[in-house]
Amino acid sequence: MELEKIYSLHMGKANCAVDLGDGSERGEYVNQDYILNKLGRPHRAINLMYCYYPLDKGWPLRASVAFPPSDTADAWGYPYDDYFPYRGGLEGKKDDPVFEQMRDIRRHGQDVILTLTVDPNVSDEHLIAIAKDLLPFGRLMLRINHEATGNWFSFNKRCTYKEVADFFHRFAKIIHEYAPNVRTILCAGAAGEGEDGKIGMEELFLDSANETDIWSIDKYMSLHWGWPNDIALKGGHSFSYTGAKPVYESTKATYERYKEICGCDKPMVMSEHNADGDVTGPYDQAKVVRHFCDMLVEDNATWLDGFTMYQFRDRGRLGLEWEDPNNPDVGIELPLLKEYKKIIHEDWFSPKMELGNELSLPVKLRWGGSDDSDGIAIPLKLEADPVFCELTFDNDDESNLMIEINGRWFYKSPKCKYVDLMPAFFENKLDGATEMTLKLFAPPASGENEPGATDYYSVIDKMPKLRVEYEPVVPFTI
Repeated sequence: MELEKIYSLHMGKANCAVDLGDGSERGEYVNQDYILNKLGRPHRAINLMYCYYPLDKGWPLRASVAFPPSDTADAWGYPYDDYFPYRGGLEGKKDDPVFEQMRDIRRHGQDVILTLTVDPNVSDEHLIAIAKDLLPFGRLMLRINHEATGNWFSFNKRCTYKEVADFFHRFAKIIHEYAPNVRTILCAGAAGEGEDGKIGMEELFLDSANETDIWSIDKYMSLHWGWPNDIALKGGHSFSYTGAKPVYESTKATYERYKEICGCDKPMVMSEHNADGDVTGPYDQAKVVRHFCDMLVEDNATWLDGFTMYQFRDRGRLGLEWEDPNNPDVGIELPLLKEYKKIIHEDWFSPKMELGNELSLPVKLRWGGSDDSDGIAIPLKLEADPVFCELTFDNDDESNLMIEINGRWFYKSPKCKYVDLMPAFFENKLDGATEMTLKLFAPPASGENEPGATDYYSVIDKMPKLRVEYEPVVPFTI
């Protein structure tokens, strides 16, 4: 089939973006090819969790490696946080896994959220070096010392809350000066934790709330915080169940309170969100997440910019997959994954697509981010449900593409010359002749922009070949 007409296509913001956590103290990083093929679409952003305690004894080893588990009473009992060590900064280790993971995320058409817990005692020199590390990664979002009003992270144990708040303000100002492409996220208290509906410690964190680009809250509808050191059992005290409606109302009230005390509006996100299967069991876990998302749609909740599902693969029951205890490279799908996959394909949580003018080759594409990019749309007329549907690219084609057809997304790396599009029809078969659109976007093949740039540009001068067949090569016989 010849791909003849080409139109400009703008990908914009969803009513509520969906982001995904990938790796933490509870699980390892899972590559983006696997996640894309499991879920069928890219996310707005992928959240990575790292820590930076370069002044500590034991650094740069991960805390659980540097200090034997027998020396700690709980998951947060180590001298510094048991996240993956961030070895950029003044160490300057640019082949560190965090950088390759950020490249992996961006080349797959997603933005990066970097959650970074940092020793507040490090100097500005350290923070400036981190800011410069982040310059090539486009519209990255940096979440600094999250859950800042809690008492479990090392930065809270070694500093007062005022010092934690002052550090956020200091680091955010440095980011805005040295890495203007990066947006900062403040994750602190919730409305109602203070008197008269105030946010917990809001006076201490007011300067931070004004300096940051994004307001945030971590809210689990159920959580077993005693994991992995005990089991959540009836009558126990190491877990909670809040439910969907109270979490929804608390998050909205926090957003409204931030608007009131800051005198402006900023994006509000939930940076960690799920229901813990340790408490609900696997079936009700899926139900409560579905109920929360239905509330967003029914209430036309445009005040929530997005939420981050915590997380893709988990050693406990806070993931879409459970890590196989025999092999951490293997994930066991939980019922939540199937429900979550349905949710993220619904209109409310999908990026908006706007068709533009007809174009002719060559075309220049712009990748700004997963909610602000310009690609191309190619109209197709399929006669029936296909048996073969595939794209082939010339040997000299080194384009890096995200491709969508019939609601299913595919990735084409620069080395890939063939994309089988049939998975787009396995779960969404056609009833007969159908008109649809093949969509192409071009994020950076290296995963990086020119340092400090928010946009990346590429040129397509030749269309791939599309093969569509409606019958097998040899029909079935007995």
